[in-house]
Amino acid sequence: MQTGNAFTTPFGRRSLSLGMLATQHLALEIDPATSIDKWKLFRSLCEARALVGISDRALVVLNALLTFYPQAELSEANGLVVFPSNAQLSLRAHGMAPATLRRHLAALIEAGLIFRKDSPNGKRFARKARGGEGGEAFGFSLAPLVARAEELAAMAEQVRSERLQLKLMKERVTLLRRDIVKLIELGFETLPDLDWSAQYRRFRSVIDGIPRQATIHDLEPAVDGLECIHMEVSNTLEKQLNSKNMSAKESHTERHKQNSNTQSTSDLEPGFRKDQGAKVVDQTGRTKIEQSVSDKTARSAQTRQTAQADRPIPLALVRQACPSIAAYGRDGISSWQDLMAAAVVVRSMLGVSPSAYEEACDILGQENAAIVVACILERADHINSAGGYLRSLTDKAAREEFSVWPMLLAQLRANGSHVQLVTT
Repeated sequence: MQTGNAFTTPFGRRSLSLGMLATQHLALEIDPATSIDKWKLFRSLCEARALVGISDRALVVLNALLTFYPQAELSEANGLVVFPSNAQLSLRAHGMAPATLRRHLAALIEAGLIFRKDSPNGKRFARKARGGEGGEAFGFSLAPLVARAEELAAMAEQVRSERLQLKLMKERVTLLRRDIVKLIELGFETLPDLDWSAQYRRFRSVIDGIPRQATIHDLEPAVDGLECIHMEVSNTLEKQLNSKNMSAKESHTERHKQNSNTQSTSDLEPGFRKDQGAKVVDQTGRTKIEQSVSDKTARSAQTRQTAQADRPIPLALVRQACPSIAAYGRDGISSWQDLMAAAVVVRSMLGVSPSAYEEACDILGQENAAIVVACILERADHINSAGGYLRSLTDKAAREEFSVWPMLLAQLRANGSHVQLVTT
């Protein structure tokens, strides 16, 4: 147990608080047999720094104080008071200024990690007993660290657990983000008649809502939203896949039924070929009706294929020709997804209606539509109506009278840059 007075008060004009008394009272409860590795305890405190509420500079001062304790184990049997002068303490705190040193010592006391045990004249020293054993020391008591060792270890474990949970959640976001993007790309390629643009906009709204320094509380709703989108996109693709598989099985079954009875007399009847011909005519007739009903969809698919012929446009070339759009990317433009996300922001800023942009995406493709928006942004001062201009270009693309390549190269020349057909 602590020797001497139950409570000590600070020297001079320093005030006493209930928190200081509580810290000293806690130190009185230390078991004399308790022994704590001081550097292990210090590492726990470093990990729990945010929960304890102290700065990294205060930890530098505490580290310096621990270096004045001669043993590796903190134990009341060896005394728990260190008594360096401010000059010595400043040297071991990497030359910290005296005023800064005093401020961080006060912060450690306020946090209940140390307390002052001042001598009658405020000096720090140790007094030996006449027999050479025991005695009393005046300075800074490290007893609160020993008393709170288990608490600090638990706080450090909590921080490590939350750090691991945050890491796993970030990995989950990364995996969901990758899967959703690739599933939507597959949907655009294999099922162009479905509205994949809406799913992509939902996906971007979730991703854009994640702060740069995200916490677990920020990522939890994001993971829920991404998992919902992932499930919907996966279910849509799975239904289409099952539908195609069922159609293939039915077709195979019909062929099997037609050929299973090799002794059927109907195969020898001349009228069978006539009926089969009539069936082909019926199928052809239905195809013509479907083409007339979905003429606009077919034209959009055809023009989209034409636009995809322009698709090998290097992203680096787009950045060179249209540098302004980089300011609207979350972290610049490093991928086609970044370009498309920035184009949505620019579209709103230029006053282009969502329907005009969606039509451009349907006709040109999402990447080419984003390139067109980037080019319009470069020439925004010379265009009266960005929305009208985009609709005009979309109509021309539908008639196969417009291509993105010439527009991009013209913008590149307008910037005074040489055309460099890079592939990255």
